[in-house]
Amino acid sequence: MSHDPFARLRLEYGDAPLPFETSPGEPTGLLALWIDEAAAAGVGEPNGMALATVDGDGQPHCRVVLCKGLDARGIAFFTNRQSDKGAQLAANPRAAATFWWPAPRNRQARLVGRIEICAEAESDAYFASRPRRSQLCSAASPQSRVVRDRAELEGMVDALAAQVGDGPVPRPAHWGGYRLVPESVEFWQGRDGRLHDRLRYRRDGGGWTRERLAP
Repeated sequence: MSHDPFARLRLEYGDAPLPFETSPGEPTGLLALWIDEAAAAGVGEPNGMALATVDGDGQPHCRVVLCKGLDARGIAFFTNRQSDKGAQLAANPRAAATFWWPAPRNRQARLVGRIEICAEAESDAYFASRPRRSQLCSAASPQSRVVRDRAELEGMVDALAAQVGDGPVPRPAHWGGYRLVPESVEFWQGRDGRLHDRLRYRRDGGGWTRERLAP
């Protein structure tokens, strides 16, 4: 009997390199490229990321959210600010995020940094771009709170839909965007034999320092 119950799941990742010498001078362009390449390869929701926060007791929490903005400032995501993650970010405005793109890409990107609130206009624009059902559900849901059953939750959505009628769904004041402003971004390319490539960018004043890490 194998001492590794998951041995049958072991995969080799191929031998695609992550060239250090030709990597760009800053990380956000490479992150955008990797998301685009994962999408082109058929990876589902390539903008999904595990977001880690810490509560007032020092307990880490992690959940998957969708990256909805990416530029030189960092990565943006949107949520109910009265949710558990919102309360955690209010108490400790620092976070980490991990993207994972399985085969055929076999890549990972990790970001660590501080959190800032997105401008109201940015939150308004994203909320307005969402499908109407998503607007209604996110506006009506008391995210992270206990509800009696599914019927109660659906009733909240139906009540809001009746209230707004055919008019626009207003963005709740407690719903909006956050931006993770990275201080460190690491790119990981899986390679055969577990001799993976790791490239880390560390913020250094107004620029970035690149470092190769051992796997």
